[in-house]
Amino acid sequence: MKIAQVAPLWESVPPVLYGGTERIVSFITEELVRQGHEVTLFASGDSTTRARLMPMCGEALRPSKVVMNYEAPLTAMIEKVFGSAAEYDLIHSHLEFIPFPLAKRCRTPMLTTLHARLDQPELIPVFRKFADLPLVSVSEAQREPLPWANWQATIHPGIPHSLYTPQYNQGQYLVFLGRVAPEKGLDRAIEIAKRVEMPIRIGAKIDAQHAEYYKSVIEPLLDHPLVEFVGEVTDLEKDDLLGDAYALLAPYAWPEPFGLAIIEALACGTPVIGSRRGAIPEIIEHGVTGFVCDTLDEMTQAIRHVSLLERTRCRQAFETRFTAERMAQEYVAVYGQILGLPDKAPQPSSDLASGLPAAGQI
Repeated sequence: MKIAQVAPLWESVPPVLYGGTERIVSFITEELVRQGHEVTLFASGDSTTRARLMPMCGEALRPSKVVMNYEAPLTAMIEKVFGSAAEYDLIHSHLEFIPFPLAKRCRTPMLTTLHARLDQPELIPVFRKFADLPLVSVSEAQREPLPWANWQATIHPGIPHSLYTPQYNQGQYLVFLGRVAPEKGLDRAIEIAKRVEMPIRIGAKIDAQHAEYYKSVIEPLLDHPLVEFVGEVTDLEKDDLLGDAYALLAPYAWPEPFGLAIIEALACGTPVIGSRRGAIPEIIEHGVTGFVCDTLDEMTQAIRHVSLLERTRCRQAFETRFTAERMAQEYVAVYGQILGLPDKAPQPSSDLASGLPAAGQI
């Protein structure tokens, strides 16, 4: 198939450091190329890919000191994509709903993977207006606010099988990986670490929009002997940061659409303690690869039970459910379904978490 992958321009594909959506786009693109598909990637010019790269700006916009207006290169990219739409069998967009008006008028079908939260009321009229456009959710929880939308499948994101090396060492510190933002619960993670008197290492990105939150809420919490702020980390650094950790803390305070850091930890053989929000119960197998908790007290109690978990089960869960190879296969099935190709019905993402015991008592 001839497929156009359309990425956000905020980070390169793949990103050098943080960038969940761009990482997923990269993993899909490279796996599709490996499978023999003809893929064109619309992304920033500093992206790296085996696909044909269509650079839409010289460098990713977040680290750029040149581009001051994000909307300008994004608008130019959307025009470029749809101006060349006849060259492709299918356009796969990762720009949320922004291209919908053009997609509705384009003969080449466009599939959209939604990576963001969908529980905001202002989204409803937009998705109602374009209710015929095919969508993929990254979790069952993500799609709950819009059950009537044209969902083709839920496809859990995946990462390459060999990206991380499991170490199975039960480390002596906790780890937090993600953005510094109120919804990510870094303050809660630090509180848990202090309660159990374990060191916590923080691999985190600080966006400009949350700089004040960092300064007023998080920075004062860092002045503690148990707390180490590492900053943004590369994949190579994640291998050690996650692999040597006792557990990853994911005390999210919002309906997390997926949570790539969780499967990165599992790939390293590291259990995860997460809140019962959004997709987390779909990812963590309670009592097997970690614990799903309702309160801060439950998370604190769960720390004491991590040593009972078999870290090899974390890696096994990753290999079964969250590889890029599996993700790409499911997308190819959806592409075939949209294009009317035979025998291409998508298989649902494996959900081993169903039927697992509740997290009420740990």
